[in-house]
Amino acid sequence: MRTGFGNLPPDLVLNLVENALATRCTNICRPLNSYINRVYELEQADGLGLVAKFYRPGRWSHEALQDEHDFLMDLATHEIPVVAPLRQINGETLGCHQGMFFAVFPKKGGRSFDEYSDEQWLQLGRLLGRAHGIGAQRTPRDRLSMAPDRSTRAQIDYILHGDFMDPDPARQFESITRELLTVITPLFDNIEMIRIHGDCHFSNLIYRPDESFYLIDLDDMAVGPPVQDFWMLLPGYLNDSLAEIDMFLEGYETFRDFDHRSLRLIEPLRAMRYIHYTAWCAHQFAEDGLSRVAPDFGSRDYWQREIRDLTEQLERIKELPEPMGNFC
Repeated sequence: MRTGFGNLPPDLVLNLVENALATRCTNICRPLNSYINRVYELEQADGLGLVAKFYRPGRWSHEALQDEHDFLMDLATHEIPVVAPLRQINGETLGCHQGMFFAVFPKKGGRSFDEYSDEQWLQLGRLLGRAHGIGAQRTPRDRLSMAPDRSTRAQIDYILHGDFMDPDPARQFESITRELLTVITPLFDNIEMIRIHGDCHFSNLIYRPDESFYLIDLDDMAVGPPVQDFWMLLPGYLNDSLAEIDMFLEGYETFRDFDHRSLRLIEPLRAMRYIHYTAWCAHQFAEDGLSRVAPDFGSRDYWQREIRDLTEQLERIKELPEPMGNFC
């Protein structure tokens, strides 16, 4: 009997991990929160913790998942703190069962912060400066390119062509996103694009006492401008976060040059994030008939909020000074 993604009994999870790693596990198999994948906490017989991740079929190609693992292994090889997948007995980091890819990671505990001290901003800058130095060394094979005329255009088309909204909000959404792309696309000209984390926010950084910050969860790694990996950590909009940016860049530039022109992309990237998030909800809705993170997805109120937020963000982008104060 074939086992579907929505039906992964504990005995199957344990058997797959034990066979993949040639190890023995206890009976612990705790589901962990994940909106997209199926993730389980396990324990080896010697007491060491494991995390098994089963990737949602159809969401990533084999090449895209291998891109993620290659990046993690490159970072780990250079002693950059990440949680890299364990090699399985066949030497690979990806296993496969009935079309479902899976990986096993060592369990790493730690805490998240939603506000950083001055010293922690310097640490984060150093961490991402080192990570981006490695990210720039290789080009992935099948990862999203985070640019308005590529990824964002495709996400807008998916939303508009997916029958997720009535004609009136669809016209408004198409109008505001068309204007937004016209305004922000030229800002990405001649901007460096490298392998980045892609989704670097508070929850995807953990701090381990006496060690450092660790980068975790590279599911959404992408090719994009390095600035994408720190703007979501800032306490507010660009003009409200200049002190934090200054401290971050002091740490970052210890290891890698930073193109200060790209600070102009922070608010455009925020607008792109709005669209990315909406497309992500739309994919969930198309697959499962609901979106767990936005229960009212598709309602009139939902689209009114999205259109209002995009309109306000477009005005914010238009009002940004050029050049950017002390940074350009």
